[in-house]
Amino acid sequence: MSGDLTGPPRGTASLSGPAGPCLPFGEPPVSAPRLFCFPSAGAGAAAYAPWRSLVPEGVRVCPVQPPGRAERFRETPYDRCGALVGHLADALSGQFTGTYALYGHSMGALVAFELARHIRRTGAPPPVHLFVSGRAAPHLPDARRPLRDLPAGELIGEVAAMGGTPEAVLREKDLMAVLLPLLRADLAVNETYEYRTEPPLDIPLTVFGGRLDPRADQAELLAWESLTSAPFRARMFPGGHFFINDRPRELLEMMVTPLRG
Repeated sequence: MSGDLTGPPRGTASLSGPAGPCLPFGEPPVSAPRLFCFPSAGAGAAAYAPWRSLVPEGVRVCPVQPPGRAERFRETPYDRCGALVGHLADALSGQFTGTYALYGHSMGALVAFELARHIRRTGAPPPVHLFVSGRAAPHLPDARRPLRDLPAGELIGEVAAMGGTPEAVLREKDLMAVLLPLLRADLAVNETYEYRTEPPLDIPLTVFGGRLDPRADQAELLAWESLTSAPFRARMFPGGHFFINDRPRELLEMMVTPLRG
């Protein structure tokens, strides 16, 4: 649920290569350190587009575009986590080598986590780090009211309360009529997810959170620690669910460090 709901990313590079439309800014060389960024519900790759210019030379920020949004709007969005992760894993499999890390916010945190587990099951080289933000640890029960089936007006109100989406977008009835099916599908990815027990990941894991986030409190964020046997770190920041929009440089500084060795 973010302010990039309005269209395709600008400056889109060639979509040639195995990753195709999943990497709308172009497929980076596997020799480069790469940070793959997975969007929140309703959002897309454009949410991370400004981050590409905020990292040191040589490090690549790779915004990931799931189906159903921006230039992929004609594709049906996935409404189950397993199917979405399977699609992304197939498309990005050629990138799972060298020095790379995964990051996701909110729904994207769940996708990044399950993708890291998928990579482990396939035996591919693992990411050097998993970064997540804005989501309770996946193994915790979700006691919050489901949002995916709310009437349009109530759902838009919930999105507005979380912030991150411009009011001008939320007031455009025709635009929201087009966007709500995508948002409902993304929310279903989150709300129908069923955690399956596996051994903890053996890669470092860092979680970021907003102190006023109604979707993930501090205890729910700290619970991510049990999902890795490697070093764990948690950082809390001022702000609500979309605190990440206020401090991209600070977050990227921490995420780039393991990529630079």
